[in-house]
Amino acid sequence: MRLPDVYDYCVIGGGIVGVATAHRILDRHPGASLLLVEKAAALATHQTGHNSGVIHSGIYYEPGSLKARLCRAGAKQTREFAAAQGIPFRVCGKLLVATDSAEHARMLALYERSITNGVEVELLDAAELTRREPRVTGVGALFVPSTGIIDYTRVTTALADTVRAAGGEIVLGAEITAIDENSDGVTVSGPAGRWRAARLVVCGGLQADRLARLAGVRPDLRIVPFRGEYYQLPPERADLVRTLIYPIPDPELPFLGVHLSPTIDGELTVGPNAVLGLAREGYRKGSVNLRDAREILGFRGFHRVAAANVRTGLREMRNSIFRRGYLAECRRYCPELTVADLLPREAGIRAQAVRADGTLVHDFLIERTPRSVHVLNAPSPAATSALPIAAHIAAQLDD
Repeated sequence: MRLPDVYDYCVIGGGIVGVATAHRILDRHPGASLLLVEKAAALATHQTGHNSGVIHSGIYYEPGSLKARLCRAGAKQTREFAAAQGIPFRVCGKLLVATDSAEHARMLALYERSITNGVEVELLDAAELTRREPRVTGVGALFVPSTGIIDYTRVTTALADTVRAAGGEIVLGAEITAIDENSDGVTVSGPAGRWRAARLVVCGGLQADRLARLAGVRPDLRIVPFRGEYYQLPPERADLVRTLIYPIPDPELPFLGVHLSPTIDGELTVGPNAVLGLAREGYRKGSVNLRDAREILGFRGFHRVAAANVRTGLREMRNSIFRRGYLAECRRYCPELTVADLLPREAGIRAQAVRADGTLVHDFLIERTPRSVHVLNAPSPAATSALPIAAHIAAQLDD
């Protein structure tokens, strides 16, 4: 088959958001020519393949934000897509556990936000919490029945199958090192080849800011990687809880805290914490990429984030080094856990956009040029929200 000289669409990025975007574009424009290029040798190798596999409900997010709106829609669409494709998932529900009076006050505020966001939530007292999860303790909890678990790598693979079935092409092992946009189209190129398209979508994840700069977009932000370190409980402890167990989040922090997460494969994980990563794609503890480290440590926005979160940063680093500190975070709501229960598991890395003034970008962030759309910030719950994010991008391409 002869490849087109100019594709109708090109998508950079083979995580779940990029592949879902290709899927939505071809669903919206049957017969269009589309190319998806991914730097890695496989799809879903970074954030998509290194998360806890939760189908989020949308309880946490600022009312009216893209996260609040797209997460609710995404949970429904993820379940529907999985059911149609025969991908296992389970709606097990989630308990957000308050362990003291300060957390209880935040829990009540979160309950009010859930009502605003249209998320079904039950308010539980300590006795009802213990009845539902005898090994979990707290002064109260919120139960979110719609939260589920799934394998997002399998979802991405199934989405890629629909892209190929619709005539789309997927090229792996193709790093993009140059992007040239003009009034006629966009040319992307790298060591693996050179391609031209009428429209471009960049879903670069951990490389989003760099790819944007290649295209001439100058966002006032930089991606700062945060390692999320997980542990896995022994197989005989996998039935410790039936539901997802989360702490009450601190609204001043962008991370949800250490939680117990059953997986769709029958395991039970603990995590993640959040420590600065010195390599955007280095999953081993102690990984350092000199370019990444130099950019982070030379970025004034990072200095401001670090100065504003000294105590939190030191605590997370301590807990990363010493398992007993990490364990203490878990024992606040599950006191029977021991150090022996914390078995090693591969870490994940969150791509967190940080502005030059030190502001963390909390919402999804998407910017446009005349012929391209750039996804600049898509942390959790981007996997849950991938299908409606993709529809949002596809609509922007037609605008």
